[in-house]
Amino acid sequence: MALAGVRVLELAGLAPAPFCGMILADFGAKVIRVDRTKVSTSVDTQGRGKKSVAIDLKTSEGLAVLRRLCMRSDVLLEPYRKGVMEKLGLGPQELLKDNPGLIYARLTGYGQSGPLSTAAGHDINYLAMSGLLSRLGRSGEKPYAPLNLLADFAGGGLACALGIVLALLERTRSGKGQVIDASMAEGAAYVGSFVWKSGSVGMWDRPRGHNLLDSGAPFYDTYRTSDGKYLAVGAIEPQFYRLLLKGLELDAGTLPPQMSFRDWPELRRTFAERFASKTQADWSEVFDGTDACVTPVLSLDQVSSHPHNQERASFIRDSSGEESPRPAPVLSRTPAEPRLTPDPVIGQNTAEVLQEFGFTAAEIERMQAGGVVQTSPGRAKL
Repeated sequence: MALAGVRVLELAGLAPAPFCGMILADFGAKVIRVDRTKVSTSVDTQGRGKKSVAIDLKTSEGLAVLRRLCMRSDVLLEPYRKGVMEKLGLGPQELLKDNPGLIYARLTGYGQSGPLSTAAGHDINYLAMSGLLSRLGRSGEKPYAPLNLLADFAGGGLACALGIVLALLERTRSGKGQVIDASMAEGAAYVGSFVWKSGSVGMWDRPRGHNLLDSGAPFYDTYRTSDGKYLAVGAIEPQFYRLLLKGLELDAGTLPPQMSFRDWPELRRTFAERFASKTQADWSEVFDGTDACVTPVLSLDQVSSHPHNQERASFIRDSSGEESPRPAPVLSRTPAEPRLTPDPVIGQNTAEVLQEFGFTAAEIERMQAGGVVQTSPGRAKL
């Protein structure tokens, strides 16, 4: 796999960092999640392919163990607030001195500098500070965040994974590691570059909910069908729009021009009435095989059974039967090979990992007895 041989330490955290770690693991990196001790259940639902070592970082010996692991790792992924690692004596200055080739990835809400660098927040806050939240929502309604996808996962975990891969690539030339300052607010803004750079061509020059792609256009929206399901319509280009009208059995000569902004509410009512006259399946039969850009809105439990997704094996099931998306993109020679075994429980691989990093059986036994490290319940000690 593309990242085979890369060793990553992921300090346990919430959604964005675990997603970043899962991406790296899916594409071949050996990802070791560093969990806290005295915790029974992991909150990492994206632990696929990872191993877990539990270390008490409130003890000096536990900090020494982590520092020793960092000396023989390629990447450290840390999701803490600014200053936490420095207080532990494990900031970039110390760890890069130990291991000059270390990629030290810091994934936070607002970055490592600025007045908000130590402030708490969540996806909706980072999205608000990115400027994008002001553009999300229908006309006359308040702005809304689309789940926690844009800042946490796109601008956070995915962007951080890109930064890590870029730093690993650069290290092949320089032999040096570096610090990655991954801000979810900035990452979200960067993902939204199109919003900034397309404003001058008339894409976003109207109020929220009145533009081409923000639910303003009736030919770029969702519509309820007679059976209470929905269709997604994205017939922007004139040739696609003509096919949309043909499928709806509407005469373009009796309708307002496609790009007549003031007539969009009337056109939406017409489309809504027509779509409400048939079921989702009926309309899918009408539009399948056309370029009208009309697709059914599939639920999470429907997507894997769609013929297109079936043929591409776009979704996978792990050994427990849980379904999730296959890693993307698909590489022709070194594709991802996600592990389908259950996610690790806290401390499941503590002894195994420490041995790989050069700790002796006696050292591990002593640290286990002293509570410095922890194995999962039911796991045999060395």
